[in-house]
Amino acid sequence: QVQLVESGGGLVQAGGSLRLACAASGRTFSSYAMAWFRQAPGKEREFVAAISRSGGITYYADSVMGRFTISRDNAKNTVHLQMNTLKPEDTAVYYCAAADPSIKGFFGGNYYVRNWYDYWGQGTQVTVSS
Repeated sequence: QVQLVESGGGLVQAGGSLRLACAASGRTFSSYAMAWFRQAPGKEREFVAAISRSGGITYYADSVMGRFTISRDNAKNTVHLQMNTLKPEDTAVYYCAAADPSIKGFFGGNYYVRNWYDYWGQGTQVTVSS
């Protein structure tokens, strides 16, 4: 199992940047594919970005492509989401998620599926003012 704790959220003006962090407990962090999802008030939780176990493969939602970058450090059990050129529509609670592809199936076919991920953090609020 793995426990996830997000940090780095806050209030920023449109056009600004934030860097979210997700700290994972456990000794098998490199066994998990990781992702960021977000949920705005009154909306479904949606996929933002995902990264493979090694970090060599990344996927992004169209809405954040070119502005957000997901990365991981397996030695430090962390995953980051660098968010640049933020827009008011990026305002949401951001969640870190983890899944073991050896149990849950092919990462490439499931990275955007919310229910594919077994472990979730508590979320961190990101608010972008116009």
